[in-house]
Amino acid sequence: MCYETALTKNGKQIQEFFQKELAIPLEFEPYYHLSGFSHPNLQIVKMDEPEKIYPANWGFVPTWGTKDIPAFYKKYNTLNTKSETLFNGLSKESALNKRCLIIADGFFEPHQKAGVSLPYFCHIPSSKFDDGRDLFMFGGIYSEIEKDSNLFSVSILTMEANSFFSEIHNVKKRQPFVIDEELYDEWFNPNLKEENVLELIKHGFTSKEFSAYPVSRDLYKRSIDTNNPEILKAVVTD
Repeated sequence: MCYETALTKNGKQIQEFFQKELAIPLEFEPYYHLSGFSHPNLQIVKMDEPEKIYPANWGFVPTWGTKDIPAFYKKYNTLNTKSETLFNGLSKESALNKRCLIIADGFFEPHQKAGVSLPYFCHIPSSKFDDGRDLFMFGGIYSEIEKDSNLFSVSILTMEANSFFSEIHNVKKRQPFVIDEELYDEWFNPNLKEENVLELIKHGFTSKEFSAYPVSRDLYKRSIDTNNPEILKAVVTD
């Protein structure tokens, strides 16, 4: 499960790090917290244009759902797609032909303690950036809402949690699929069959180590603007 993400780097940093061009730079602004339930844009790299970065509406919409997207979102939660069922239902076609990479430098997972949900901020520590957080990419699938207008939708793939994330997301024990940087090109290989894609997900989680710490429960309050640096500050829990 991954419904809350962060991407605090500016456009220049992102382009230089990944050696890719923001296709619509005026539509990108760094963010400290985005909730998927408002269906904001995430920044994605598509398998048919691996040299560019496009904004994509968070929440996968199949072709038949584009006729009335608000109605589709009321009925379906497609912010995430379980990798175990990737080749079933809505995601089957995109799993073969429309895989993507989704840029982030952090995400939030719920940790249950004494019946209370505490948000934890998860990131890869790094000395490459002044903020101490590395850039990385989720594996995902996307759809074309309006191809000529470069309007896309996207879903983050999830998988069974490893030992680290089992301690963080300690009820449902899920984690997003953060793909190892050595496998970016292979993820875009158009010749992959179903079994190849599933095998890549199973063994392709990043080899870099994550760190996580609790942040304010204000993250869950939709009446508060959480898109600010304060939301990333660690808090003390009982």
